[in-house]
Amino acid sequence: MIETSHTRRQFLSRLATTSMGLGLLMPRAEAAPTPPRVTAPSAILIDARTGRVLFEKNADAVRPIASTQKLLTALLLCERGDLRGRLVVQPSDTTVEPTKLGLRADQSYGRGYLMQAMLVKSCNDVARALGRDYAGSEARFGEAMTERAERLGCRQSRFMNASGLPAAGQRSSARDLAKIARAAYGVPTIRQIVRLETLPFKYADGRQIVLQTTNRLMKRCPYVTGMKTGYTHAAGKCLVSSGASGDRHVIAIILGSSSKFIWDESKAMIDYGFKA
Repeated sequence: MIETSHTRRQFLSRLATTSMGLGLLMPRAEAAPTPPRVTAPSAILIDARTGRVLFEKNADAVRPIASTQKLLTALLLCERGDLRGRLVVQPSDTTVEPTKLGLRADQSYGRGYLMQAMLVKSCNDVARALGRDYAGSEARFGEAMTERAERLGCRQSRFMNASGLPAAGQRSSARDLAKIARAAYGVPTIRQIVRLETLPFKYADGRQIVLQTTNRLMKRCPYVTGMKTGYTHAAGKCLVSSGASGDRHVIAIILGSSSKFIWDESKAMIDYGFKA
């Protein structure tokens, strides 16, 4: 049978029509999520389980990280163990500002109990007491922090104290802090503490107070699971936040913010992490 031009045109027309129809039935590829807008000078977002970087902005910029480094303090304490053991507060532990629990010399507390107060309320006198108790002095504890950070792969960090208060030579970066935060997130004890919104605390003399978390994001988003705030004039506003949705666990870090929008930007980073 000889195919005519007319027959060929009919065949091609039907083929085109069918192809268009099939195209309408094929699922469209979802558009990639829009990266979050972060006004802070340095930030990073990682998958907490794999360490994969999902978003970053000047993540290697060297800068102070304020009280967010208390996550490293807690990591060292947990890795040594003996959190049920007790320490006796020394006069030097009490001479810090500005955020203090109000420990008094010669009082005795459980190490794990104080670690909870340090992570929830970011008490600097507590951090100093724990660091001094761990290493004999806060300076030697800073050396232990630096050595542990190096083993985590941190290349831009040096720590001088347990609290994150300003100290000459103390520094880190968002990328290094992400490695520290991920290691801390992997410790169940730390992960349970940093998600507490309140913590009843009883002093050695019998006084009782209720400590409130410094992480406002905890009250705004049910999927936010911690971790740590930080602020000094030199460091600016700093925030390490973790979030979980299904099987996805992410950690968002913002350093050096001068904006009240640090909470919204951290939330946007976490939301982006669930989709990336």
